[in-house]
Order: sequence, then structure tokens, then C-alpha cells
Amino acid sequence: MGPAPQAFEIVLPVEPADLDQLGHVNNVTYLRWVQEAAVAHWTAVAPAADQAKVLWIVLRHEIDYLQPALLGDGIAARTWVGSASRVRFERFTELLRAGDRTLLAKARTLWCPIDAQRHKPMAVSAEVRARFSVAAIRPVPGERRSLTTG
Repeated sequence: MGPAPQAFEIVLPVEPADLDQLGHVNNVTYLRWVQEAAVAHWTAVAPAADQAKVLWIVLRHEIDYLQPALLGDGIAARTWVGSASRVRFERFTELLRAGDRTLLAKARTLWCPIDAQRHKPMAVSAEVRARFSVAAIRPVPGERRSLTTG
């Protein structure tokens, strides 16, 4: 079936419009980055046939904000799927400052696949689950973690 899935990573810039009144990235921007990373992962890894048949909706977001991101930071959005059933995927995302790999925020999101035509929940194949689901992803070597994350 191929190699085991790996964490997927994209780098995103902090733009002036991302900042709040305190001069750091607004919490809504972190949520947007979580979604952008998930979509980029699906687009990069899923076969075109699956992309044409399956859309995704969010059932739940949980985000822990650990350190602020600031204008000029590059953000490494690192994501992977944990447990995956036929109709529910648990996706994890870490948002790190790209320059020093400090963990800024971490998220857990529950996603449901839906049929692209009917817009109803649908089961995905074992092949899709195997392509994305990762039992555990180890931290990136040299990555700095917040004391609150263990």
C-alpha cells in the first residue's frame, strides 16, 4: 500500500491584516491556518478521483494558544491525521514559528467526509484512511516546545 503517512507541512506568512489590537496574530487567523493546512494536505496527497468525490466539513475545533505570532514571522503549519474511521477523521495541527520551531499553537479538529454531489456524510475507503491516518507523529528534531505542552 506504500509508505506510512507522514506529517505534512506548509509555511505561511504573517500579514498585517492578521494582527489584532495587541499587535499579535488574532485567534481567528490561527483557525484559518489550521484549515489551510488541512486543505493543502488533502490536495497534495489525495488522488484526483477522491478529491472529486469527497468534500470535508468540520465537526469540532480545539485550539490551545501557547505563544504569540508577530508580524514578520513565518509560520510552519504541520498537520497529520490521527484516528480515522469511515466517517470521522481526527486531525492534529501544530503552528510553529518557522525560524526557531517554537510551538505557538496546537489544534485538534474533527472532520467528516461528505459526498461532493449530495452534500451528505459518506464513508471513505480503507485506502484513504491508510493514506492519511498516522498513529503517532514524533516532534521535529530540534523543535522547541512550550513548557505547558510537555
